[in-house]
Amino acid sequence: MIRMMNKYSLIFVLTLLVLASCDQQNPFGGPTYDFDGNLAADRVKIDEYLLSTPIDSLYRIHDPSGVVIIVQEEGEGSRPGSNSVVYTNYIGSLLDGSVFDTSIEDVARANDIFDDNRSYTVFLFTIPGPNSTGSAIPGFNFGFRRLRSGSKAVLLIPSPLGYRDSDTNERIPPNSVLRFDVDFLGID
Repeated sequence: MIRMMNKYSLIFVLTLLVLASCDQQNPFGGPTYDFDGNLAADRVKIDEYLLSTPIDSLYRIHDPSGVVIIVQEEGEGSRPGSNSVVYTNYIGSLLDGSVFDTSIEDVARANDIFDDNRSYTVFLFTIPGPNSTGSAIPGFNFGFRRLRSGSKAVLLIPSPLGYRDSDTNERIPPNSVLRFDVDFLGID
């Protein structure tokens, strides 16, 4: 009997060791988001988009984060830093040109995305400090840090710095590269 218990104990312990040694991709189950893989794939999509889509610009910044900032009108104000409150109007679209969001009511109406339950006003968000995520998508934080207040620009944001693989917005497919036409109105 003791020999039988020792045998089952040994099998039980070995089973636990095998299960414990398996790499779990995500502590909550399911696959881990492939940040680097999606960033690399999106860089190719952005490069192809830039080759095929003429965008008037004064200059372009290819931020190390993967965000591309295309400055169309240079502002004269300062650049925002950590904890700066940014005021902007924006038009968010996919690379195919379909508008999925905007802070401008006329643009929402023209693109059949108007929502009576929403107020269309200047969007404001805070650039996060170190070790903070902020209230806007990460691509906004990287993009606006490179702009002067008063600038008009196009931000091309890879999916890892946008909405990743989320499927909560029917207008934004998972892993979409985003284009934001922004009018940087000012900072506090």
